[in-house]
Amino acid sequence: MSTIITLTTDFGLADAYVAAMKGVILGINPEVKIIDICHSIKPQNIAQAAFVLSTAYPYFSKKTVHVVVVDPGVGSERRAIILRTPIACFVAPDNGVLSYVIQQSLSKPVEKRGQFSIKGGVRPGAELEAVAITNPKFWRSPVNATFHGRDIFAPVAAALSLGFPPIDFGEPIDSVEVLPLPRSSQRPDGTLVGHIIHIDNFGNLITNIKSDDLLDKAEPITIEVGGQLIFGLERTYAEGGGLIALIGSNGYLEVSLKGGSASSLLDARVGDEVRLRR
Repeated sequence: MSTIITLTTDFGLADAYVAAMKGVILGINPEVKIIDICHSIKPQNIAQAAFVLSTAYPYFSKKTVHVVVVDPGVGSERRAIILRTPIACFVAPDNGVLSYVIQQSLSKPVEKRGQFSIKGGVRPGAELEAVAITNPKFWRSPVNATFHGRDIFAPVAAALSLGFPPIDFGEPIDSVEVLPLPRSSQRPDGTLVGHIIHIDNFGNLITNIKSDDLLDKAEPITIEVGGQLIFGLERTYAEGGGLIALIGSNGYLEVSLKGGSASSLLDARVGDEVRLRR
């Protein structure tokens, strides 16, 4: 039985939406622990929510229930789903917000956005189970068309934390919506080209170039971003001066400004190109 439910939303903290979800959860399972991952996702930014979730969920105990409500399609025909992996259970709209979770279980990356079969292409030992939430027995009544987070996702998560199996909540499904996650690529001249995939609260630019992409970490490298050159990698944010590059805590290449915001200095945006040369 799970004792933890996490919440990731774009609701912010200026309104009572998050509190309403917590009230519903605690009304069903007063003993559960509720942990906030993030409520500052930019409104309707599915890709940001998918990334932020991916940096937190692996550090929770097995069988934790992770609820994600970044749902521009609320009230439409989009499905609400439960996804169970070997280490956790997720309750979310079927809109790609679980893309990193799913991609980490696949044997190869997804190239295009769309419905992806979870029955094929999954790594051994990474079995996935998905259920469309269609059983109103577990919902609040009446369900408001604009607040499925309170009326569907929250009570379903609470029931999961009490030990109900996913299949009790609806019909099994074979495919879920997955976003194509940005991948680095190597040009003929040896330049590794990546992109900014996230900008954190400090203005650090997190790229999709991973530590594993730097096969020879001892060889000197040059990083180009926003028309600026950075020579070599630092080990911590405190080293060097001005713009620096380093491998962050989640294994991605980051660009940081010591004592300031790299994002503001470079007027950087998610999607901007980053080049790495040896």
